[in-house]
Amino acid sequence: MLHPTRRIITGVPLVAVPALAADGGVQTGITSIGPAMFLFTIAGAMLLTLAFRSVANHVAHFINGKIGQFRVRRALARRSPDVLHDFILPGAYGGLAKIDHAILTAGGILCIQTKHFNGIVFGSEDEAQWTNVDGVHRRRFLNPLIQNEGRTRALQNVVPDVPVENLVIFTGSVEFTSARPKNVILVRELESFVAKHVFGPSKIEDWDAVWLSVNAAVLRDADARKDFAAQISFG
Repeated sequence: MLHPTRRIITGVPLVAVPALAADGGVQTGITSIGPAMFLFTIAGAMLLTLAFRSVANHVAHFINGKIGQFRVRRALARRSPDVLHDFILPGAYGGLAKIDHAILTAGGILCIQTKHFNGIVFGSEDEAQWTNVDGVHRRRFLNPLIQNEGRTRALQNVVPDVPVENLVIFTGSVEFTSARPKNVILVRELESFVAKHVFGPSKIEDWDAVWLSVNAAVLRDADARKDFAAQISFG
């Protein structure tokens, strides 16, 4: 005998009904976010990943550049006590010239510019711009030999009777597609390059006077730094 409060409905199939929220009619689960919000969340996560990767690459490039600079300084210190780093001189054609490194040797002064790149470098001695390809990144930059020539002449103006040589050093892991131009070397070659000038025939008559002249010409005040920064910004 059936319970009086129960009824049996025959002929009607049972249908699964989605769970409804308490407010009556809004489905729960991921579908409550909606397709647009779901896609927006995924896109945001991808953008954050790309941004983090970009920042990480910039930080790694900065750190590796600093390591390269340290290697240059250490190699120069081993070869001569007369070394200057990151200093400003009056420009050869007006304005100011900022020199990365300079070292006095028996063969004269090396005026050094450093560049930190990885990957492949395309460029010849006479080209105004060179190209660096590092993975998917491609960039153009000024020919560092031409760029450093003005700095070399600024240094030459200070000691006109002393040979001053233009030298460019790449501190990263780079390869050239053709023979490297003269006086373009890798950081691991620096000590042997300087050694040729240290132990070669001396071209310096009064060593102390030469280095005193260079040091006397260096602009060390804060105003010189500000003026150079303004010169770079204007350029």
